Amino acid sequence: MSDHLLEVANVGKRFGGVTALRSAQLRVRAGEVHALMGENGAGKSTLARIVAGAVRADSGSFLLDGQPAAIATPLDAQRLGIAIIHQELDLFPNLTAGENMVVGNLFFREGPMARFRRMEAFCRPFLEQVGLTGGAGELAGSLSIAQRQLLAIARALSMNARLLLMDEPTSSLFDDGVERLFGLIRGLRSRGVSVVYVSHKMDEIFRVCDRVTVLRDGQTVGTREVASTHAAELIRMMVGRELGAAAGPRKAVRGEPVLVVEGLRTGRLRDVSFTLRRGEVLGVAGLVGAGRSELGAALFGLGRITGGTIRLHGAAFQARSPREAMRRGIGLVPEDRRLAGLMMSMSVRENGTLAALGRLAWLGFIRGRRESGALQPVARQLALQCPSLDTCVGDLSGGNQQKVLLARWLLLQPEVLFLDDPTRGIDVAAKRDIYRIVAELAEAGKAVILVSSELPELLGCCDRILVLREGRVTAIYDAAEATQEKIMASATTAAFPAPPEAQG
Repeated sequence: MSDHLLEVANVGKRFGGVTALRSAQLRVRAGEVHALMGENGAGKSTLARIVAGAVRADSGSFLLDGQPAAIATPLDAQRLGIAIIHQELDLFPNLTAGENMVVGNLFFREGPMARFRRMEAFCRPFLEQVGLTGGAGELAGSLSIAQRQLLAIARALSMNARLLLMDEPTSSLFDDGVERLFGLIRGLRSRGVSVVYVSHKMDEIFRVCDRVTVLRDGQTVGTREVASTHAAELIRMMVGRELGAAAGPRKAVRGEPVLVVEGLRTGRLRDVSFTLRRGEVLGVAGLVGAGRSELGAALFGLGRITGGTIRLHGAAFQARSPREAMRRGIGLVPEDRRLAGLMMSMSVRENGTLAALGRLAWLGFIRGRRESGALQPVARQLALQCPSLDTCVGDLSGGNQQKVLLARWLLLQPEVLFLDDPTRGIDVAAKRDIYRIVAELAEAGKAVILVSSELPELLGCCDRILVLREGRVTAIYDAAEATQEKIMASATTAAFPAPPEAQG
């Protein structure tokens, strides 16, 4: 009998004219946590989806416990003991958490009419295991993206999988959620469950994984024991070249105020105050549910403001709609690029120019050649990788999708740009491209608000860091004084008035 639970050999997959995988290999031992790494577009998510039955391979073979296995559908995979947590969550927003967990779940046997009490009893242990206390009756669409990610993990755990594929599972989790997830993974490993862990975060790989397989351009470059490798080697395997240094701490900015927020209140936010200056990158940190995304929604006309004042360039400002926010010079890159940012069935060109159609149209008509001419320089600036601007954005990797979303705002050039976790689920090379763009925007005099779940990212990119806890500002740190320990302490303790000098 093979000592590998899963053996994948010579897998190939094409999407139209794009080759996603060519002769990819993967061998996962029973009871190990096996990392799958590579740049965006390397084929990691495609390989994971093929193993989970969500995508059918064009070629290749699969062995499970040394025996040939046919995986054509998600139900085939579930019968074989394989479950997946997708990076872009496949939940039904209008169904409850419990309904999302039991639909298509072979381990919940209730028949066509599911009784809520029995569904609640089935789901509760798994929801509690991942730290979701709202219960099975809460609508999935009412949950934050981080909570929806925890729900997807609970659903996968409820399927009693022998092999669990996790595609960027911590992309929207703050440190407390990450630690809970790592505890779950260690518990699964101790019970003999194998985990394929797709991630770009080196620190996570070295903390929780036993081995790592690297893909590049759809091919398997090699597999390493985590204990006997290092980050620099993995990066060289992933990109085929040395990468430059990541963003370093920025200098203090003392430009004139662009945005002044005083006592802002919404359904989630409580008396939020801060000043954003010209040429500044203001970071926003906080645990899940702290109100980070709600701040962007309020500024962009997507959230109802119940109190407080906002001044933009000294004039009173309160956007009643995104259209008004854009007209006044505010842009927003949302946390969930697929749900709230991109039109996945439209082309790169159509998505990239969506916010600037007013200035690109002529006599009410939109000309594709004019759109392409405006977008091409921005695409080069972002190092966007796609066969052509007419490629469907849904066929791109996550990192390149995020670049298309950024291209929309680079084309429009807003005075204030709110970036809500813009590097979530993208690789190290794409992250550096985004760090570079953020720095260039600040150097050009734009004011940037950067939300991130990764504290090193905030420390490396921002001039100041605002910390939220339960909708309140607990601290605002200058980059020179900020540390991960200080930020975490402020994110987990009660709010206190920020010192006057920190406000501006």
